[in-house]
Amino acid sequence: MKCSDDFVFGTATASYQIEGAANEDGRCPSIWDTFSHTGHTVNGDTGDVATDSYHRYKEDIALLKDLGVDSYRFSIAMPRIMPTDGGPVNEKGVDFYSRVVDELLEAGIKPCATVYHWDLPQYLGDKGGWQNRDTAWRVADYACVMGERLGDRVDTWITVNEPWCVSYLSYGGTEQAPGLGGGPAAFETVHHVNLAHGLIAQALRGEVKDDAKIAVTLNLQVNRGDADAVHRTDLIANRVFLDPMLRGYYPNELFAVTKGICDWDFVKDGDLDLIHQPIDMLGLNYYSTGLVTMSGRPQFPQSTEASVFPGCSDIDWLPTEGPHTEMGWNIDPNGLYDLLVRLHDDYPEYPLFITENGMACPDRLVEEADPETGASVKAVHDADRVDYLTRHFDAARRAMEAGVPLTGYYVWSLLDNFEWAFGYTKRFGITYVDYETQERTPKDSFKWYRRLIASRELPVL
Repeated sequence: MKCSDDFVFGTATASYQIEGAANEDGRCPSIWDTFSHTGHTVNGDTGDVATDSYHRYKEDIALLKDLGVDSYRFSIAMPRIMPTDGGPVNEKGVDFYSRVVDELLEAGIKPCATVYHWDLPQYLGDKGGWQNRDTAWRVADYACVMGERLGDRVDTWITVNEPWCVSYLSYGGTEQAPGLGGGPAAFETVHHVNLAHGLIAQALRGEVKDDAKIAVTLNLQVNRGDADAVHRTDLIANRVFLDPMLRGYYPNELFAVTKGICDWDFVKDGDLDLIHQPIDMLGLNYYSTGLVTMSGRPQFPQSTEASVFPGCSDIDWLPTEGPHTEMGWNIDPNGLYDLLVRLHDDYPEYPLFITENGMACPDRLVEEADPETGASVKAVHDADRVDYLTRHFDAARRAMEAGVPLTGYYVWSLLDNFEWAFGYTKRFGITYVDYETQERTPKDSFKWYRRLIASRELPVL
């Protein structure tokens, strides 16, 4: 299937995962600095240096130009822009992202900027973070600044990345910063992040150029198995974001299944109107599927599942069939197809785009003779990643042929990077990074993707 010229091929990164320069040019600590410096990551890894992209962004944009992408999705770090509580805008932070945007445009690459990709300033974390309703307004104020400063040049704006993780893994569970493990308290965070999405969209709309696109990125759960369990997890993991953002209400069933653990009194008059703002596209991050069944256990015991999925503690997550990635996630391209078709069926007025898709592999850097020159070169032969991406692009093709209005596809990630609580032990990049030297080496998947982009031909399996 040949893609039209307006279909967007891209790749993506996030600020805390690549930038480093944690203490430079006025940046303040984020909740991820605190989390990673207090023993919550593998090997005690932190994002202090990461891939040093704060200093090497020109080198990384040269990689993007060589790759041939139409667009690059990056995120802006609020700690660089608003480093003090109630203080002035940090012009050095604004200037950095302005230079990134200009460099992208010079390379013929459309900037796609994510406003919030998890690195909340610690001073807001100290006031309760996303459990504090005021955080939504503070993040929207920062979004307004970025819209004003970059709005004439950025093609696409994403309000929030993966509110499911921001809420359930970070405040319900302990897997991600700040790791509060509050169980049902996650629902309050869900609502405040939903509010932030609407307020950010509203703030940007008043500042950016008329043809700029505004979107949100959701990591929706695709579960198989028992129908009742699938329905319950869909309510709590997916429709809790989709329905208020795209329809202006929370489903009544959600209140029924969470009765006794959450009274939803944090939803104030007018909130749903604020959340339900016009957006131009819906972004999806997709990696794998789950397998669920009703367990028959009593409701709401204290368990890991109860904290990460409050309201689902009588559901079991079963092992999935392989193969699996280095993250332990199953490889199920049909899940992407099913998700795209379902979203088009349920919310047909919204164009879709894939804002992340990729695979962690046990990549190994080798030195070998160049077949043409005989010179010694470095290489990474990541055949599993090439196969993974081929199968998922094929799933996207099938969805498009079924009528899904898919407008773009961003591979995760341009670079190996700091993989959150897993530190530097998991590699998702299509470019290998030697963390000792910061040398970048394009992998076979980079070269495969470059050929795909050049041909604009989606694979057929």
